[in-house]
Amino acid sequence: MENNKSNIAKAILNVMKAVKGMEKNSKVGTGRNSYDGTKDSDVKEIFNYELEKNKLSILPIEIEESTEISRWEEMTDYGKKQKQSIFTKVKTKYLLLHESGESIIIAGYGHGVDTQDKGAGKATTYALKNALLYSFLTPVGKIDDTDRTHSDDIELPKKEKKQAKSKEIELTDKLVDQILSSTDLKKIKDNANYFAKVMSPDQKTRVKNRIKELTTK
Repeated sequence: MENNKSNIAKAILNVMKAVKGMEKNSKVGTGRNSYDGTKDSDVKEIFNYELEKNKLSILPIEIEESTEISRWEEMTDYGKKQKQSIFTKVKTKYLLLHESGESIIIAGYGHGVDTQDKGAGKATTYALKNALLYSFLTPVGKIDDTDRTHSDDIELPKKEKKQAKSKEIELTDKLVDQILSSTDLKKIKDNANYFAKVMSPDQKTRVKNRIKELTTK
């Protein structure tokens, strides 16, 4: 029969039996916005093995992409700084092909955000991972909040005062002295902008005074 897909159906079931679940073994993002995820390399490794074992291959056949670029200015202690964010989302289709010639089309969706040109790569990577996990109904980690908690019951995070990232970058007075020893006004401003988030109020005051001193010369 032309519509008979018993071979590919059997192969899919074998993959589903073999891949019972995957752990969330990586931390995505930082701070309050971070979350547990599954590494793309782990997903590909286990599915590559099982797909090959069951005479299956997967081929990308269609990508529908859209990109939004946002640009804005942020005011720092040393002037305005240009910022941008590139948001890319993709809808994808893949051909799941069996060696018998039988095939089906599966779909994926992904999005990625980056300040430069990596958004498309992030989006397509996530789309393929999503397509594999959902097509073979592979559970990942613990039950998601969306399965056990209504969104109205989740407490909104309280606003906290922004603190300098002293634990991540320790900006010592010695380093500030090195920055201020320069007579290159542009270099001082660039370094000041780079370290602005980790500088103490006293250190910022020293830098401001140095910039004022060089400007009035």
